[in-house]
Amino acid sequence: MQFLLAFIVVGPLIGAVAALLPAPPGLKGKSPDQAVLRHGVTVTGAILIAAIVLALGFDHAHPSKMQATTDISWIPALDVRIHLGIDGISLPLLVMTALLTFLCALYSYFKMPEGPSPKAFVALVLVLESGTLATFAVLDLLLFFLAFEMVLIPMYFLIARWGGAQKQAAAWKFILYTLLGSVIMLLGLLLIGLTSGTFDMVALAADNGRGLTSSVQVIAVLAIGIGLAIKTPMWPLHSWLPDAHTAAPTVGSVLLAGVLLKMGTYGFVRILLPITPDGMQTFAPYLAAFAVVGIVYGSLACLALARPGSKGDLKRLIAYSSVGHMGFVLLGIASMTPTGVNGALFANIAHGLITGLLFFLVGAVKDRYGTADLDTLSGATGAALYGRAPRLGGLLAFAAVASLGLPGLAGFWGEMLALFGAFDPAGGLSRPAFLTFMSIGAFGTLLTAAYMLIVVRRVCMGEKREEPHRIADIRTYEFAAWTPLAALTVLAGLWPAVLLGLTDPAVQKLLAGGKS
Repeated sequence: MQFLLAFIVVGPLIGAVAALLPAPPGLKGKSPDQAVLRHGVTVTGAILIAAIVLALGFDHAHPSKMQATTDISWIPALDVRIHLGIDGISLPLLVMTALLTFLCALYSYFKMPEGPSPKAFVALVLVLESGTLATFAVLDLLLFFLAFEMVLIPMYFLIARWGGAQKQAAAWKFILYTLLGSVIMLLGLLLIGLTSGTFDMVALAADNGRGLTSSVQVIAVLAIGIGLAIKTPMWPLHSWLPDAHTAAPTVGSVLLAGVLLKMGTYGFVRILLPITPDGMQTFAPYLAAFAVVGIVYGSLACLALARPGSKGDLKRLIAYSSVGHMGFVLLGIASMTPTGVNGALFANIAHGLITGLLFFLVGAVKDRYGTADLDTLSGATGAALYGRAPRLGGLLAFAAVASLGLPGLAGFWGEMLALFGAFDPAGGLSRPAFLTFMSIGAFGTLLTAAYMLIVVRRVCMGEKREEPHRIADIRTYEFAAWTPLAALTVLAGLWPAVLLGLTDPAVQKLLAGGKS
């Protein structure tokens, strides 16, 4: 198991190096470009299989226990160790990352975004995968920081070289925001490690903040929290996200929404909640306040973009919806209760599946119509996807109602549990304040339903018009790439115990710390 986890983390890096080397004569085929894209599918497929095998071999009777661990001394002077392991919190994120990256590689094999050499594209996607998988697997604070930073350069180049309009400005905004947050986060991580004498996340979580004074915890939470909040993204540190999503290629948007945003919220759960509980309790009301403002702000921005005549970009609208959805994740974390944190982790997975599917679908609509502008798409009466490409229209409507939190689909449980967590927050937190936050968050769900239904009406409904060219329905490779996301959205909605059975024992232990 430990070798399997090490392979999952390091395998994509080896694959990235291999992608840049000349292909062996027998594997070139008719097109070197197709050969390297096939290489990307093969490597990400192998990592996905390894992740599934790891999940099957995971001891589901003890999900709170760190499993598949590797612990090797790396920098003895600083007591920095190559420490890997997974529990019920990190395993679902690890598998989802491997799945989304494989689906993006498969999609790109048939629909490569316009830009430079596919060699560089495949290598960057694999480096990005390695960094995200490492973030969810490492158990050392400095290794976490290195993995957290490792994804920035690949995503910058994916946006800057393979993106659409305004790609250079969007890429620079992305890298500057996230690098600034990372510098501040590093100072907080160093403060914890040097004050406590260890960077080991398991030992620090077991100590539960007893080795850190309250003032050190408050400073650490402020510094680390800013870096994590930018990546999440939390209002008002979100402004890089809409530009990055609008400019990114389809697979870049899928990976950004489905994987990279989860790294920030994972850091809150894995580092700040167990290691600095007093500092988190100080900042929890402010975190919850920013979260619910983000929920309402994201929804109002989406409503403005969906309004006829606003020239709203559909990719930009989905990006703003992510600000609102991640607000529910932050609200659950801010409650500091098992219910709220479980809801946050569930909403993380649900958002990755549903928003990943939405970006795939919006990319397909843009490919067919040549634009993602809502006014252009809907025209006088609507884009009429139901009549012109019924399967594509039906799947878009399914993803939209999943995103608005329809009961029976994955989006419902995370939001509901986050609101339940706010209804009865942890001891020491103001219940009237959190009841107010809960009420505002619940109002945000109504706004979410409003803009999603407007999008469905404008894009899917309307009179079928005669066009100079026929709009293709879902193609075979699109069906292969999107079906797993739709199926898992239904499975998680109908059987939430699949995820909650993994996360709940681990969350209980994490919040209890050394007192468990």
